[in-house]
Amino acid sequence: MDAAWRSDRHREPAPCALDGLREPRWARCLLIATAVGFLGILLLAPLAVVFAGALSQGVRAYLAAISHPDTRAALRLTLLAAAFAVTLSSIFGVAAAWALGKFEFRGKSILTTVIDLPFAVSPVIAGLIFVLLFGLQGWAGPWLAAHDLEVIFAVPGIVLATLFITFPFVARELAQVMQAQGTGEEEAARLLGASGWQIFWRVTLPNVRWGLLYGIILCNARAMGEFGAVSVVSGHIRGLTNTLPLHVEILYNEYQFAAAFAVASLLTLLALVTLVLKALLERRTGKMEGW
Repeated sequence: MDAAWRSDRHREPAPCALDGLREPRWARCLLIATAVGFLGILLLAPLAVVFAGALSQGVRAYLAAISHPDTRAALRLTLLAAAFAVTLSSIFGVAAAWALGKFEFRGKSILTTVIDLPFAVSPVIAGLIFVLLFGLQGWAGPWLAAHDLEVIFAVPGIVLATLFITFPFVARELAQVMQAQGTGEEEAARLLGASGWQIFWRVTLPNVRWGLLYGIILCNARAMGEFGAVSVVSGHIRGLTNTLPLHVEILYNEYQFAAAFAVASLLTLLALVTLVLKALLERRTGKMEGW
C-alpha cells in the first residue's frame, strides 16, 4: 500500500482536455492586433479627428464656439430632452419589465413586440409619424392649434421623439434580469404577509438596481446622440429647437468647421463620461455577482 501510494503521489497529472484547444502565441497576437487595429480605426481615429478639428484654430476659438449662446441653448435642450426621456423611460421600463419578468398574462408576446418596435422603425420614420399626428395638418393638429399648444417644431415634439427612440432600453435590460431571477423571493415574501408594494420596493427593486442603472446609462447615451427623429420634428430653429447634434450639422453646412468640431467635442465628452460610468457599473456589478 505504501509503495502504491508513493507511485500515485509522483504520477504525472493527466493532461487537461482544454490544453489541445489553446491557440499558438502568434495566433493570439494576431487576433489581439486585429481587434486593437479595428477599434483604433473606427473609434480612436475619429475621436482624434474631432478634437484636432476642434482645436485647429486655437483654444480661444474653441472656447468661443462652445460658449456661444446657440451652443449653450442646444446643450440645455439636449440635457432637458435626455432628462425627460430617461425619467419616463425608467418608469415605463420598470413597470413593463416587472410585468414581463414576474407575471404570465395574455398579450405578453404583444407587449414584448411593442417594446422592440423602435428598434425596427427608422428614427426618421418615427419623426414623420409624430408630424402626421401632431402637425398642423395632422390628426391632433387642429385641436392643438385651437388650444394654442405646440408640439411639432417645439420642445414637446423633441421630447416625444427622443422618448420614442429610447424607451426600450430600460425595459429590455430589466426584463432579462427579472426573468433570470425568477419569482422565488417574491413568493416567499408573499407567504410572509408582504403586500404587493412592499414586495416591489423591498425585494424586486433592490435586486435589479444595477440593471436599472445600466439601462439608464444606455438610455441617456442614446437620448443625447439622437439625430434622425429629432431632426424631423425640431424645425431647426436656432436657440430654440436645436439639440447638439442638429447644431453640429448646421455649423458644418455653413462651413464653420472648427466650431462644428468644437460642439461635436462636447457630445464626445458626454459620450466618454457615459462610457466610463458604464465600465464602472459593469465592474461593480461583476464584483457584486462574484465574477
